[in-house]
Amino acid sequence: MKPLVVIGFLGSTLDGSKPDASRWNKWRPSVGIVMHEDLRVDRFVLLHGTPHRRLAEFVAEDIRSVSPETRVEPYLIDFADAWDFEEVYGKLLDFVRASPFDPEAEDYLVHITTGTHVAQICLFLLTEAHYLPGRLLQTQPQRGTAGPAGTWNAIDLDLSRYDSIATRFSAASAESTSFLKSGIETRNRAFNAMIDEIEQVATRSRAPILLMGPTGAGKSQLARRIYDLKRLKHQVKGAFVEVNCATLKGDSAMSALFGHKKGSFTGATADRAGLLRTADKGMLFLDEIGELGLDEQAMILRAIEDKRFLPVGADSEAASDFQLLAGTNRELGRAVADGRFRDDLYARLNLWTFTLPGLADRHEDIAPNLDYELDRFAEREGTRVTFNKEARDRYLTFATHSDARWTGNFRDLASSVTRMATFSPSGRINASCVESEIARLRRLWSTGTAVDEGLGSIVPAERMAELDLFDRVQLAHVIDVCRRSRSLSEAGRMLFAASLAKRSSSNDADRLRKYLQRFDLTWPALNDSH
Repeated sequence: MKPLVVIGFLGSTLDGSKPDASRWNKWRPSVGIVMHEDLRVDRFVLLHGTPHRRLAEFVAEDIRSVSPETRVEPYLIDFADAWDFEEVYGKLLDFVRASPFDPEAEDYLVHITTGTHVAQICLFLLTEAHYLPGRLLQTQPQRGTAGPAGTWNAIDLDLSRYDSIATRFSAASAESTSFLKSGIETRNRAFNAMIDEIEQVATRSRAPILLMGPTGAGKSQLARRIYDLKRLKHQVKGAFVEVNCATLKGDSAMSALFGHKKGSFTGATADRAGLLRTADKGMLFLDEIGELGLDEQAMILRAIEDKRFLPVGADSEAASDFQLLAGTNRELGRAVADGRFRDDLYARLNLWTFTLPGLADRHEDIAPNLDYELDRFAEREGTRVTFNKEARDRYLTFATHSDARWTGNFRDLASSVTRMATFSPSGRINASCVESEIARLRRLWSTGTAVDEGLGSIVPAERMAELDLFDRVQLAHVIDVCRRSRSLSEAGRMLFAASLAKRSSSNDADRLRKYLQRFDLTWPALNDSH
């Protein structure tokens, strides 16, 4: 067995006694430790202050007389204020760092029965943080007797060793992961493993979290659940602030994120706090963070690291202590390589990165999500709608087939359930309703296919994957008009004809040029590819 070392404070009251034979009938915690036959102490580090030097020597001598094999090492440590938490913790930390602990060669017990409450708490914290590499030791007098030894109990802070506590922690963790999944009994192993990891990160870290995945995979909903979980655990008390970065364009992006001072630009008629300050003490979710401009990215990075930023038009910095969640359907690594995303911000976000799979990759989760969407419809509309067995089986057969594209992922599923429930006033979705919905989904996905084929020769595949069907349909039409026009101005006049009559002046060519730039397209490139 390795030598056993006890570390503890001298009990200025409990360890004190008259220097006569009566002291051996009294329980004195420090002396009582070495009186147990089942606890052989090889070394005893006895912490004490200068006013109690003589008592420490007296107690050390009694320890030696009871346990000659125990080497007592008095250690002087003085506090200007023994109830000053910061001072006590700091000086104990200095003591720990100066001590040559060797867990491979010795076992350690940290005695937390003696000393002030502040000292006991600090010893506990240092042991919990593994600065003190041992177990906690608690002692107390023997109940019903006046024996000097008392009783002792060692506590290992590895709570997994305690079955009942481990069971409760396991149940609490399972409850948290279920909460993150909105109570849906998901069956996909990869997804469940990812949620388990997110639960640990969300409850044990304040570092930024990056959620990646296709549009409609559930990034926004998961971000909200992460916030709600941290709020339930009292880890945040501020607001949840969500913004889609694709909507932040031009000069307004800086103002929306970081705020501005009155008069800082035309139209700034009052101060604006900005989203970062609104998220103080809470969480900021920047969805589609890959759409932010490089200047905004630089300021976001500083706000993450320093908790400070400069509002537009301000002379002094503002502060906000928020945790960042970010979402994207882009491959940010490629965006960094292309110079469209800052590598230092990507490195900061990439500590905790989780990729949400699309619905087409989670066939086993379609059934539980189907029930979840029916529950949501009932809550929203106040009407409970269910499938008959034939209809449910038919829908799930279609939904889990390889031909089911689910391009909009869970948004497609939610919309599909809403349509079927709405067209079932009797409260039962039948086979006929399901067949109509299947036809509708096939038309929706086939439309997307035709559009994609039309854009395939112009828009790179990775850029196409980042676009919603709405954007693809609109872009395809714009490109078609451009190819049928003789100039950028003519195409602009055709596309913006309805609004032209309402404007006193216009620059439709510039407006169209900026629209095309959003998709990395130019007028010459469109005509060259035609």
